[in-house]
Amino acid sequence: MSSPQVITPVDQLAEAKRQLGFPRIVVICGSTRFMAEMAEADVRETKAGRIVVKPGCDLKSPHAMWSDPVEAEALKFRLDELHRSKILLADEVLVVGDYIGDSTRAEIAYARSLGRPVRFTHPEVEPDA
Repeated sequence: MSSPQVITPVDQLAEAKRQLGFPRIVVICGSTRFMAEMAEADVRETKAGRIVVKPGCDLKSPHAMWSDPVEAEALKFRLDELHRSKILLADEVLVVGDYIGDSTRAEIAYARSLGRPVRFTHPEVEPDA
């Protein structure tokens, strides 16, 4: 006798998106030095009929909300966690830019561990799978 199949929350989310007829959700990843390129990728992906999620804060640009170094470090941690949730929500990942740093490399590895396809605006920088 086979045991019942366990439906994970990730599977439930995928099924709910399918039942609701959601368009594909793409999450944009990459260094925040490419925020302008991310905005352009957002336009292209949206025009193609995809829901787009991407980083919303650039901690490398001055802003009163992260001017205190201690608060900035705590915010970076929370934003990294938030971005992992965006990757979990998404159906695929688009990596923007011609540079892949440690944070982006970790996001790619996480996305691949979830089975998310990963595309690159600059395929020549794709790290080893």
